[in-house]
Amino acid sequence: MAQTSRAARLAPVVQMAEETERKAAQRLGQLQQQVVQAQAKLTELERFREDYQKQWIARGGQGVDGSWLVNYQRFLGQLETAMTQQRQSLVWHQNNLKNARDTWQQAYARVEGLRKLVQRYLEEARRAEDKREQRLLDELSQRLPRQGM
Repeated sequence: MAQTSRAARLAPVVQMAEETERKAAQRLGQLQQQVVQAQAKLTELERFREDYQKQWIARGGQGVDGSWLVNYQRFLGQLETAMTQQRQSLVWHQNNLKNARDTWQQAYARVEGLRKLVQRYLEEARRAEDKREQRLLDELSQRLPRQGM
C-alpha cells in the first residue's frame, strides 16, 4: 500500500511535468515556424537580388547614364544590408530554436523519468500485495485441517 500511495502522491508532480513538457513542445513548434519564415524571407531577398542583377545586365547592355548607375548601386547596397540583417535574424531564430529544443528535451526526459518512477512504485505495490496475499493463503492453509491423515 505504501508504494501505491507514493505513486498517487507523485501524480500531481507528473501532471505538472507533463504540462511543462507540452508547453515546451508548443514553443518548439512556434520557433521552428519562425525559422522557416526567416529562411523563406532570406531566400526571397536573394531571389530578388538575383533578378535585380539580371535587370542590370540587360539594361547595362543598352547603356545607362550615371544617375541610373548610382541609383542601382544605392539600391543594391540597401538590398545587401537587408540580406545581412535577415541572415542575422535567421541565426538569432536558429539559436532560439536550439535553446527551445534543449528545454523541451530536458522537460521530456523529466516526464519520462517520473513516469518510470511511478511505474516502479506501482510494480512494487503489486509485488507487495501479491506477497501479502500469498502469506494469507499460506496461513489459511496452515489452519485448515489436513485431509487424509
